[in-house]
Amino acid sequence: MRLAVLKERRPAETRVAATPETVKKYKALGLAVAVEAGAGLKAGVTDAAFAEAGAEVAPDAKAALDGADIVLKVRAPLAAGEGEVDELAMLPRGALLLGQLGTEHAGAFAERGVDAGSMELLPRITRAQSMDILSSQANLAGYRAVVEAAAAFDRGFPMLMTAAGTVPAANVFVMGAGVAGLQAIATARRLGGRVSATDVRPAAKEEIKSLGAAFIGHEDEESRAAQTAGGYAKPMSAAFLAKQAEVVADAIKKFDIVVCTALVQGRKAPTLVSQPMVESMKPGSVIVDLAADAGGNCAMTKPGEMVTTPNGVRVLGYTNWPGRIPAASSALYARNLLTFLTTFWDKEAGAPKLPPEDEIVRGVMLTRGGQVVHPSLQQQAKAA
Repeated sequence: MRLAVLKERRPAETRVAATPETVKKYKALGLAVAVEAGAGLKAGVTDAAFAEAGAEVAPDAKAALDGADIVLKVRAPLAAGEGEVDELAMLPRGALLLGQLGTEHAGAFAERGVDAGSMELLPRITRAQSMDILSSQANLAGYRAVVEAAAAFDRGFPMLMTAAGTVPAANVFVMGAGVAGLQAIATARRLGGRVSATDVRPAAKEEIKSLGAAFIGHEDEESRAAQTAGGYAKPMSAAFLAKQAEVVADAIKKFDIVVCTALVQGRKAPTLVSQPMVESMKPGSVIVDLAADAGGNCAMTKPGEMVTTPNGVRVLGYTNWPGRIPAASSALYARNLLTFLTTFWDKEAGAPKLPPEDEIVRGVMLTRGGQVVHPSLQQQAKAA
């Protein structure tokens, strides 16, 4: 059985879906592993390192995919017209494709006859924690957000006492206390900032306080039911958002750094920082928007760019935040994929066995046997 790892060709994607560490473990399962030349270079992994781990270094995507039974990607394969290579057309029929694929490509995968699993759809259950790509990547994004904020901030992060006087600690506000937000809080605290945070979910208040940050936010009956069974934030009513915005607007003007991390699964990111809020902030302040890929939490975010507002506030709207720390994010992502495959590995058959009734498999698989099988997509098709 052959496993192929392709180079990522989508803009600003620096990660790779396997590392020498995971290649060795795939080889131990009895897999032949082919890695496209240059696949790991942006993440600091050379072709020689893959070869030393036992992989065949294939000269191009076509050679890597030739006879592949399993294909690992970070992002969805390019289709005709999307780039210089039509990766989708090269995928062998019947192959298992794993990556952060998105649901919009499901029809194309079914037509191609590929069994596609989109790992960001993994259910949030205990069994799945070690293969959860959203958590592993968000953790690094939260860390990187604070590092980037510190680099863009013109003053010191910790309090600095010198013979010439004292530099006060930076006041940091983290909006959203999921995995990324909690890591941002912890990183800002480690750097010596004075940290406050907000979140609509009831459990978040104690989590924020447990990391030594102050909680800011509106609380009412709606906020006490603001979390789904899977741990995600629910969409909130206009009335609640208005009250929360009042609290934030009153507080935000005193902060030097604001880190926005709020996402609602499957929806456009909520706008939490309005233009008037930005205009109320001090010159030299920094806003880091981790939700830029989903439209942004800040009204003045420009996805993929850092902009300076007329009042001197820097808004960092970079996309693909995990890709800004590619060596670490690739290592964790690769382990997530390895854990998924080994969890469902049939030793006798020497191949993955993906029972459709399993909760994890049902949550991840978009297509199987030329059919779209994900429950949410089937419901959408029926509704249409």
